[in-house]
Amino acid sequence: MTMTTAEADKILSANFAPWVLALGLSVEAVDEHRAVLRMPWSEALAREGGALSGQALMAAADTATVIAVSAARGAYGPMTTVQQSTSFQRAVIGSDVLIEAVVTKLGRRMAFADIAMTDESSSEIAARASTVYALLG
Repeated sequence: MTMTTAEADKILSANFAPWVLALGLSVEAVDEHRAVLRMPWSEALAREGGALSGQALMAAADTATVIAVSAARGAYGPMTTVQQSTSFQRAVIGSDVLIEAVVTKLGRRMAFADIAMTDESSSEIAARASTVYALLG
């Protein structure tokens, strides 16, 4: 059974620190192996010069992975980031970002995902990430 966006949004609100919730993330789409989250543009997340901070993008990628892995497992369960690698390709200025996390392998103890972060106004990839998670429960 596929997780709904409302169920995925509940995972966000119930399991993340207040500073992650302050990113304003919302679930746009979810299916058996992926999740798409939206991070709304905010001056509070911008660096000097007006570009969205890399730290905000990395936190959004990490969070989207948790939602995608939860969807692939059919429910939220304890997990932790083992590795995340992020490559930044272009600045995001004044635009929402769509974060698509795709689970590429789901094992009993480990999960792997690829994440694309897209500047919504230009449809250009702003950053890519790959993550590895340990499944604890």
